[in-house]
Amino acid sequence: MKRFDLSLYLVLDPDLCRARSMVETTRAAVAGGATIVQLRDKAAGTAGLIETGRALMSVLDGTGVPLIVNDDVDAAVAIGAHGLHVGQGDMPAAEARRRVGPGMILGLSVETEAAVRAVDPSVVDYVGAGPVFATQTKPDHEPPTGFDGLARLVALSPVPAVAIGGLKAEHVAPVLASGAKGLAVVSAICGQPDPEAAARLIADAIRDCRRG
Repeated sequence: MKRFDLSLYLVLDPDLCRARSMVETTRAAVAGGATIVQLRDKAAGTAGLIETGRALMSVLDGTGVPLIVNDDVDAAVAIGAHGLHVGQGDMPAAEARRRVGPGMILGLSVETEAAVRAVDPSVVDYVGAGPVFATQTKPDHEPPTGFDGLARLVALSPVPAVAIGGLKAEHVAPVLASGAKGLAVVSAICGQPDPEAAARLIADAIRDCRRG
């Protein structure tokens, strides 16, 4: 059975992480409470992703935190990653599932209600819904959904959803109120002076919100 916790989903950005490296940022963020980590580096190529991904797998070993690889099936398989995440413009989800097999976690980005309605829960394990706000880390995204739009996407989704797009600690309550299982963050942790403290701030806010 696939086990993963979408509460605090760290998406790595090589530029934002440059001062500390993606590996050290991951080590710190997991210590602070990150529950899942995605390796996203569009410029690295498959070989570069494999090299970084293997180092990340070593850091994550024994933590229970899964590593998800963005977009590159060959890299995900070679790394032995726990999952793959694809966007609407990447390989179709059904083809990705065929390539990675039934055991790997498969995530899919959804930006519109039509995209959510097309999700096949026998193929996809979770969706990344948004962007909630405009974000510099993915400039080609659809118009922001806001929290009302996020709630509509989450309500339509047949699988768990994680919110993405310009999210920070102060957005935890409205994200969880939308029905999303957690929030995906980039700059809220990557590039912060203390990634562990930045992750802990968000993780504590999630815990407090769930306690009610």
